[in-house]
Amino acid sequence: MKRLIQTLFILAISIQFMHAQKAPKVKDTIPVPEGWTTDGKINLLINQSAFSNWQPGGDNNFATNLSLNYDLNYHKGPWSWDTKLLASYGLNVTEDDGRRKTDDRLELNSVVGRAMNKKYWSFSFFMNFKTQFSDGYDYNDDFMGDNENYTTSGFFKPAYWSFGPGFLWKKSNNLNVNIAPLTSRFTFISDEIFTINDDDSANVFYESSNDYETFGVPPGENLLYEFGLNVRAYYKFNIMENVSMENILNLYSSYLHKPLNTDIDYTMNIVMQINDVLSTNLTFQTVYDDDAFQGFQVREVFGLGVNVTF
Repeated sequence: MKRLIQTLFILAISIQFMHAQKAPKVKDTIPVPEGWTTDGKINLLINQSAFSNWQPGGDNNFATNLSLNYDLNYHKGPWSWDTKLLASYGLNVTEDDGRRKTDDRLELNSVVGRAMNKKYWSFSFFMNFKTQFSDGYDYNDDFMGDNENYTTSGFFKPAYWSFGPGFLWKKSNNLNVNIAPLTSRFTFISDEIFTINDDDSANVFYESSNDYETFGVPPGENLLYEFGLNVRAYYKFNIMENVSMENILNLYSSYLHKPLNTDIDYTMNIVMQINDVLSTNLTFQTVYDDDAFQGFQVREVFGLGVNVTF
């Protein structure tokens, strides 16, 4: 019940926030153009600090983050097809800790809609797939000694695939909500998830994820099937000239497993455009999935970006 209350609260705040915006700032009144439209951006964020004889202290470091945000939309008569690809990867290098991953995301979302008689509403079918590119590590838990050898996740460790029919409310490419009450969701996980090196030698021991529940997948299994409700909301608008905010909210509740525990995935992207090439970018993401972690996961990336638009 606590998770349900939090979800309803977030939805209420989101709705109030949307209505609080002044009309000139919101581009949701622009009709959806016919045919194919694309909107893509590759962004490179760079942060660097260097110290020499600096008495207050400091650690030389270099951080970089590469991200792709690509939209492919189609509209013809009563039909619409919207696809969004999100991919990002970040690294941080310091003298003390060496190289560590700071960002890793690969997600594809696609929705096909067939217009109903009611304005803005369509019958829909959606598909979502998400995983990550490389292994992730727990650097804060040192019960194994060398944290860099304690793998917590990786490519297809886990991977999520969701799909199902529903209803799409779409006012524009920048403002839409898809509700899928008959969603099938698969969670995939490979056989080995934790790897431990023996005294930094070439000997590697694998602890199989089949020995215990991992990301909700039962012991002895590599696949978890869930059936439930999926809601995805997308809203992008201009806060002011040259400053845009993109909001992506995904909610999932399983009818078969803890139906009152709603999975939440919210991402906010703020872009402050300096010129055609340079911008300041802020990405904030929070995830609640108690099968992965008992609490909210938070990710934040901020820096000066070099943009390539296509």
